[in-house]
Amino acid sequence: MELPPLEKDELAELLAEFGLGKPGPGSGPIPAWGNRRYRVETPKGPHELRFKSIEDEFDLRRELDLLAFFEKHNFQSPRVVCDLRGRQFLERGGYCLVLYQLAAGNYLDEENFSLDQINSAGQLIGQFHMVGRGYKKTIENRYGFDRIFETYAAVRRRMPHYFKKIVRTLDEETEYLGNYLETKLPKGIIHGTIHKYCMLFGADEITSIGDLDAACRGKYVYDLATAVNSLCFSDGTFHLDRFEALMAGYESVRTLSLAEWDSFPNELRFAALRFAVIRLHEFFASDREEAQRINDDFRRYFDRLRVLRREKEGGMEGLLMAMATGYDYRKYQRVKTDGEEGEGGAGGEGGAGGTGSDGTP
Repeated sequence: MELPPLEKDELAELLAEFGLGKPGPGSGPIPAWGNRRYRVETPKGPHELRFKSIEDEFDLRRELDLLAFFEKHNFQSPRVVCDLRGRQFLERGGYCLVLYQLAAGNYLDEENFSLDQINSAGQLIGQFHMVGRGYKKTIENRYGFDRIFETYAAVRRRMPHYFKKIVRTLDEETEYLGNYLETKLPKGIIHGTIHKYCMLFGADEITSIGDLDAACRGKYVYDLATAVNSLCFSDGTFHLDRFEALMAGYESVRTLSLAEWDSFPNELRFAALRFAVIRLHEFFASDREEAQRINDDFRRYFDRLRVLRREKEGGMEGLLMAMATGYDYRKYQRVKTDGEEGEGGAGGEGGAGGTGSDGTP
């Protein structure tokens, strides 16, 4: 169902229900999101109004619960604003309306990320993983390989004949990853879908990570792979300096194990495959207002996948070398004291042996 745009007076009426004043200059739909997301400038700072299908109410309630947990732990994520009656969302015409208070900052395109901003994003993703350890509720992973395989099988039947080259690539990739994805890796609460529209940036650092609707229990390294695909790819190539900045930021908070480094190339490929398949699925079910953004997203992630498969040039060799040498054994050595012999340290949080039998830290 195509969502009609909000007129200025309608937006003002909605804000009044949340106890906010009239929208200021700069308020309006966020480009590429049709009429589903509105940036709203208010006397109490920047906000964002989002329309979510009422069919997704269960997922929305789960997201709101997780956001409340992160707010309690002072994590840099959007804050849900309740209306004057204490409701976290309103229902209007088949949609749930949610208002978020945002940190100061802007959404940026891939080519505009600085190394300082990317390093800061790596740190905040690491903090997200560490803080999320305290969240005890079970959240099913809706985007594991089996689910993506099923989604692709359904989408494949709808793809036109002139997509045959794309179909061949996706067929090969699903077969390959079905055999080589590692499952016994450190897990916890992950964001699940890190992309440029979930991150707000100030001049030199990230100010917030939002869009937790796909958050779930999953592999930490998969979350990092989505971040690499989002933050480190621009102008048709992966940038090694961006990758190194992201990983330095992340590992200042949480160190990857050897097994995670080994799995990184395949997790990158799966992250790109997953986004490409989901965008194809959304494209065939989309309204006209969002079709172009979804198609552009699919093309971007399919392009990443081709580079990751080394079907085309794009900086993958440099990334592979960085991953092959990324595990620093010195981080796991105990310091010698009083003549004590140093021990190989696999018992630290990120050590290769520092996980349970199911890969859980």
